[in-house]
Parts: sequence; structure tokens; C-alpha cells
Amino acid sequence: MKPLFIRAEWDDEARVWVATSEDVPGLATAESTLEGLVEKLKVLIPELLDANTMMPDHEVPFELLSRRFDTVQRPGC
Repeated sequence: MKPLFIRAEWDDEARVWVATSEDVPGLATAESTLEGLVEKLKVLIPELLDANTMMPDHEVPFELLSRRFDTVQRPGC
């Protein structure tokens, strides 16, 4: 089975990582750290796949792509 693709983007206003996926119907969750998000996904992915009758009998690999935009100031500016 090919890995499920999960996208995580930083929401600067809410100060959380927001995860969504076209491979996992209904997936939309947030967490303050990427590590916490991964742990949450390990619970949610099987639950959502099972709810959509898509859960295989073996392990389900997933790939998490995170994206965060930020700025930096030069010293003395």
C-alpha cells in the first residue's frame, strides 16, 4: 500500500498545525506541535479509514508534509 499523504500547515493566528488529507476522508485536525499532531494522526487515521470502510487489515503508512512561512529581520534593522 502506498503511503497516505497528509498536509500540515501552520496557522499563525491560532498557533497550531492544521492537518488535512484527500486520502483520508473527513480528516481535519489541529495540534500545537508537529510531534503532537503525529500522535493524534496515529489515532485518527485508522478511525476515519474504518468509518469510511477503507481500513486494511495491516499497517497503514502515511507521509506528513509540513509547511510554515515565517520572516526574519536582519540585525540592526
